[in-house]
Parts: sequence; structure tokens; C-alpha cells
Amino acid sequence: MSDCSNDTTTLGASKPGTEEVKSNSEESSMAQESPKNSAAEIPVTSNGEVDDSREHGFNRDLKRSLPAGLGLSETQITSHGFDSTKEGVIEAGALQGVQRTQTKSGPVILADEVKNPAMEKLELVRKWSLNTYKCTRQIISEKLGRGSRTVDLELEAQIDILRDNKKKYENILRLAQTLSTQLFQMVHTQRQLGDAFADLSLKSLELHEEFGYNADTQKLLAKNGETLLGAINFFIASVNTLVNKTIEDTLMTVKQYESARIEYDAYRTDLEELNLGPRDANTLPKIEQSQHLFQAHKEKYDKMRNDVSIKLKFLEENKVKVLHNQLVLFHNAIAAYFAGNQKQLEQTLKQFHIKLKTPGVDAPSWLEEQ
Repeated sequence: MSDCSNDTTTLGASKPGTEEVKSNSEESSMAQESPKNSAAEIPVTSNGEVDDSREHGFNRDLKRSLPAGLGLSETQITSHGFDSTKEGVIEAGALQGVQRTQTKSGPVILADEVKNPAMEKLELVRKWSLNTYKCTRQIISEKLGRGSRTVDLELEAQIDILRDNKKKYENILRLAQTLSTQLFQMVHTQRQLGDAFADLSLKSLELHEEFGYNADTQKLLAKNGETLLGAINFFIASVNTLVNKTIEDTLMTVKQYESARIEYDAYRTDLEELNLGPRDANTLPKIEQSQHLFQAHKEKYDKMRNDVSIKLKFLEENKVKVLHNQLVLFHNAIAAYFAGNQKQLEQTLKQFHIKLKTPGVDAPSWLEEQ
């Protein structure tokens, strides 16, 4: 700058020098008026070279700011002029101590064990709701006479007979229980009457024999009544097992069969409706799924129908066998009782292995059994 000032003072006499001085002064004034930009300031040394001390300081700070494991083998920052389109280029060397791994992309396969219980329950509820809706629609359509139902005439006739027989057996069971209750009251009354006659026989000397005869008769009737009561109770227990367990078990299977029949007809109706509609890319998957569900319910229906047929067959055989023995027991016991044949009555009970419980005697304790 001192050199420039000396030149202007020595050349001040000539006009060309004066014009040059004016141009220099105008340039300096314009530089002072324009705002200073920090990005445009480029430090230079005394000999006119660019001062790169800031670049070295920036590189040193950058190395310090990196983690210990990440080292830059070489870092270079190059600044370009203002006319360049790039403001700066940072070239970094290879990073040391870093292991690079490449992730392989591919389909994600979830294991079967990883399942959401809530989603499974929701799916079960959805299937149950759909099945219930289809069955309800089928039942309503059958009651309104709009839907068709599958009927096995032979099997349906056997089921109707079984239900009718169950009602009749329940009526017999109810009447037998009433007879047992009334007979128990009569036996109890006869026993009390016999005790009263025996007491009067001891206290009335004039009528000792007469009271004694009546006391013996009532006690004998009470004893025979207890024997008959044991036979009737055995008859009631056997018929109750037949009606409320064996027949009821078969009717439960019949209910399952009827439910399977309703499901079969419901899915059969859906398949028929889909087959009547158009066949395109959207309906073909639905038809295939409906065909699969229809086949599954058809197999279930056939299996339940076979189970019902087998149970009805075994039930008929068991029913004939049980009722034959019980009806013979009931007849022989009633006939022997009203005929006054005590030996025949006792023989009837032995024939069917019926043990009477002695009145007033409790069952032996476990210490006595030992």
C-alpha cells in the first residue's frame, strides 16, 4: 500500500496520472461502501500468498471431533474461487477400524411359533360368527319354506320313534315313582299299625289273641311290602338309567347330527348360489373356497349320520334287553305280593340279585368292615 501512495505523489503533475488516481480512489470508495462478506475475505500473507493456516486448523479440529476408532488417513480441504460452482471439496481417506457389513435384502419369513394370540382369537370369533350367520339363515329359510333341507327318511323315522318312546318311558318312570312313594307310605302305616296291635295284645287280656293275629298280619304285610318296594325301586333305577343316560346320550348325538346337517345345507346353498352366478377372476377363488368348505361339512355330516345309525342300533338292542328283565321282575314281584306268596316274592328278588336294606339298620362303618 505504501508503494501505491508514493507512485501517486510522484505522478501527480501529468493528466494521465491524475485520471489513474481518480479511478483508484473511486474503486476504493466503492469497496468501502459495499458490505463486507466474511465468505469473500481470503487472507493473504505479506508476500502475496494465500494463508492456509485456517485450513490446517480446520483439519486439526475435524480430526479431534471424530471418535477414537475413526481415524482419517488423510484429509484435504480445497477452496475454489468465487466463480467456481463448487464451494468446497472434502476428500477423506479410508476409515480405519470400521467393519462394513452389507445387508442382504430378501423376503421376510415369519416362523409359525411367532403368532399373536389376540389375532388368533379374533379369527376364531370371525369364523364362528360367519358360521352362525349361515346356519341361522338356513334355519329361517327352512321355517319359511324357502330353503331346501337334506332328509334321510329312514334315519329321521328312527329318531322320531326314539323321541316318542322316551316320552312314554318318562311317563312310566313317573308313575312307578308315584307307586313307590305310595307303597312306602302304606308300608310305614302297616308297620305302625302292627306295633299298635301288639301293644294292645299285651295290655288287653280279653282280646289278647285277636290283637295278636292282627299284629302278625300287619307286620307280615309290611315285610312283604318292603320286599316289593325293593323290587319297584330297582325297576325305577334301571329305567331311569335307560331313559336319562343311555337314550339321552343317543339324543345328544342326534342333536350334533342335526347341527351338522344344518351346516351342510347352509354351505351347500352358498355353493349353489355361487355356481349360478358369473365365473370370473373375482368369483373363481370364492367358488373354490366354498367348494372346500362344502366338502369338509359334507364329510362331517356323513360321519355324524353314521354315528347316529350305529348308536340307534346298539340302543335298540340294549333297550330290549334291559326292559325285558325289568318287566319280568316287576310282574313277578307284583303277582307274588298280592297273592301273598312270600317265598315267591323273595325268590324273585334273589333271581335279580336284589339286596334289601333292613329298616332301622344303618350301613356298617369302615371300622366294622375291617
